[in-house]
Amino acid sequence: MYRTKTCGELTIKNVGEEVELAGWIQKIRDLGGMIFIDLRDEFGITQIVIHDEKLQEEVKEYTTESCIHINGKVVERSSKNNKIPTGEIEVEASKIEVLGKCKNILPFEINTDQEVREDLRLEYRFLDLRNEKLHKNILLRSEIIKTIRNKMDELGFTEIQTPILANSSPEGARDYLVPSRLNPGEFYALPQAPQQFKQLLMVGGFNKYYQIAPCFRDEDPRADRAPGEFYQLDFEMSFATQEDVFNVIEEVVPYTFEKFTNWKVDKGPFIRIPYREAMEKYGIDKPDLRNPLIIQDVTKLFENSDFNAFKGKTVKAIVVPNGAEQGRKFFDKMGEFATTEEVGAKGLAWTKFEQSGEVAGGIAKFITPDIKEKLEKEYDVKPNSSIFFIADEFEKAQKIAGLVRIELGKRLDLLEKDVYRFCFIVDFPMYELSDEGTIDFSHNPFSMPQGGLEALENKDPLEILAYQYDLVCNGYEMASGAVRNHNPEIMVKAFEIAGYTEEEVKNRFGALYNAFQYGTPPHAGAAPGLDRMVMLIANSQNIREIIAFPKNKKARDLLMRAPSQVSEQQLKDVHIKLDLE
Repeated sequence: MYRTKTCGELTIKNVGEEVELAGWIQKIRDLGGMIFIDLRDEFGITQIVIHDEKLQEEVKEYTTESCIHINGKVVERSSKNNKIPTGEIEVEASKIEVLGKCKNILPFEINTDQEVREDLRLEYRFLDLRNEKLHKNILLRSEIIKTIRNKMDELGFTEIQTPILANSSPEGARDYLVPSRLNPGEFYALPQAPQQFKQLLMVGGFNKYYQIAPCFRDEDPRADRAPGEFYQLDFEMSFATQEDVFNVIEEVVPYTFEKFTNWKVDKGPFIRIPYREAMEKYGIDKPDLRNPLIIQDVTKLFENSDFNAFKGKTVKAIVVPNGAEQGRKFFDKMGEFATTEEVGAKGLAWTKFEQSGEVAGGIAKFITPDIKEKLEKEYDVKPNSSIFFIADEFEKAQKIAGLVRIELGKRLDLLEKDVYRFCFIVDFPMYELSDEGTIDFSHNPFSMPQGGLEALENKDPLEILAYQYDLVCNGYEMASGAVRNHNPEIMVKAFEIAGYTEEEVKNRFGALYNAFQYGTPPHAGAAPGLDRMVMLIANSQNIREIIAFPKNKKARDLLMRAPSQVSEQQLKDVHIKLDLE
């Protein structure tokens, strides 16, 4: 045994005991007659004091972050430190052994408030993981997974693992392909989600399935999206409706959040917001309900206006209570934000309703008495408010207004503090127009359309809604799910509308198509994202801070140096020839 106690558990009750500790040197302080070492392990810090002159000479050669083992006696400290749990005691060392020496020069300081370049931290992730905050995030992740597993077991779900080497499936992102050595010219795909497998488990007679599932998607990274791979709580239930799925989420998610945070957590039932309403009121399908601002449509109000920028356009308005208190610089800065490439507005009109009732600033001259009266009566614009106007084509106006709303919430510090606000976005459109103008699935191709086969045969595809839903928390999409299409006739018709022939459906989704011929139960499920859940609970702004070995913004693993080139022989083994021209 290298240790009889950990660095975080010693208290005044242990005074007089002989102990063995092991850990990393966080700090060395040479005070002449004695030397102090702050010894750190996963559980805390203990101060080590060295009086022995021979040991002192040895310790002078030590470097911080070296791994050491000490024998010694627990004594009461004369100068106590109430900032750490072990601050009442120290260990008087009688023997010290270096278990793993650290280089004299570290690439960066481990526990420091100073900013360290992220690429350097990722390159030396094994050192970065010693950082207290990051280390706690990874431990938190472990505890959250354990809690989720226990809760799902309690709710009667069976944990089942599904394959990693799977088939290619259109699920919204590019697949990662894996060449087959034994089947020349053929490829596996890493699953974007266990979608087909979990549906097949329902056909196989399992009542409730779940797993902490790895998913692989070739998508661009974001602060809230890890490139390449992520984990989700994947679950599915037979003989289940949309409400049954919501009940599970409303049981598991608040329970998990409440266990690991002292913030206020919404309890079920969560607010249900239809997709089109979400786009109208918030300009986005993942609204942050901590932000009190609402987008309103004022197109009709300005249909006869002399303001050319509004003519023939959809006009959205965001009313900001007490917004008239802001100076001209604030409005100019918001205009600069709106016209950035990322937002894409041609401009951002605004005006103020002063405390006196006067309309001032921005486009005040186009706010006629009639328009002013309607804004006050129909849109609840009160004195001391400001109004921001966005005019563009319908969908673009929604998107820009949504981004402006988010930015106003941040800049004016309007977001409710220390709270997790949840909602379900429901009634997603089954289809959407692609960039090429063709009909495409908007969400999940395996979802049940509302109205079933009759809707597919008789309605405009762009008017068909699906039993699809997202869970949103504080502006992040945290789960996605659907009532599944379990009828082969409806499945073929749904894919036909999206441009697939029945033969293509049989070839690409042969397992599901075939299984659905053999008595398939209705089933439904969802998949809360584990990484985002941990990120939210840890109150982190970057998903890489809750993943042990993340990739950088260019989807590179700087520690393992992946992706990398492979040898000609490796390529030959899997029958691949590169053409990089």
